[in-house]
Amino acid sequence: MFRRLRRWRTERFEARHPLPAEAWAEARARLPLLQWLEDDEAERLARRAWRFLHTKRLSLHPDLAARTTFDEAAQLALAAQACLLTLGWSDDDHDEAFSGFHEILILPDAFHRQVEEMDEFGVMHAYEDERAGETSHQGPVVVAFPDLMESGDFSGFNVVIHELAHKLDMGNSLDVDGFPPLSREMDPKEWHRIFTAVWEDLQARLERGEEPPIDDYAATHPGECFAVCCETFFTAPDVLTAAYPELYALLERYFRQDPLQRLPNAGESDGM
Repeated sequence: MFRRLRRWRTERFEARHPLPAEAWAEARARLPLLQWLEDDEAERLARRAWRFLHTKRLSLHPDLAARTTFDEAAQLALAAQACLLTLGWSDDDHDEAFSGFHEILILPDAFHRQVEEMDEFGVMHAYEDERAGETSHQGPVVVAFPDLMESGDFSGFNVVIHELAHKLDMGNSLDVDGFPPLSREMDPKEWHRIFTAVWEDLQARLERGEEPPIDDYAATHPGECFAVCCETFFTAPDVLTAAYPELYALLERYFRQDPLQRLPNAGESDGM
């Protein structure tokens, strides 16, 4: 009964709000991350992103709105990057995962926050932190426009995926801790073991003065470790699987996706 109701609502929405095919084609053309999707994935993502735009509010800071045209293709491109995280999940799981916010706010530039952190010796340190994005429990997702424009390729950087990963993380707590809600088939002990090993490896590399294989921001907090690993999983999957193959396999099961197959020329080594 519930599935039929969900299907009826979906069909009703699509009848009232048909997907703008030209805008979606333009969105895919702009972002390599979308260009290399399989056709069935792209169709499913298009519908989910279009519905996302009708359930979440995209707001441009007035200074940005005065000098930028954020057209329908740009809106779909942003929504598609957000919905890419949950592409392998059901509509119900997608809706629940993103139920903790209603707005994405786009600022003209990176912004600064005063941060206080206590070190391992109990000493409080205060500093000013420059941020490309920000997420809080039940608050909006905030992203900086220049960083948004740099997102969407296979460089390993994506501010939308990073901030939306924080929203997934907050699905069972008021703050980010690197431990999002898991499905029944996922073992929490395995999750903790694998992420702890990655965290410890990052810390050890930095202590030795080595450059870690992924963004060293992952070593600043367990919640940032999860977000950076998600970001890398989707936008530099070859890097993540080479550095931490067990983590890649874990996230592959968690997201029910294999981004390695979407890399440009991914099939060449198999003679495809």
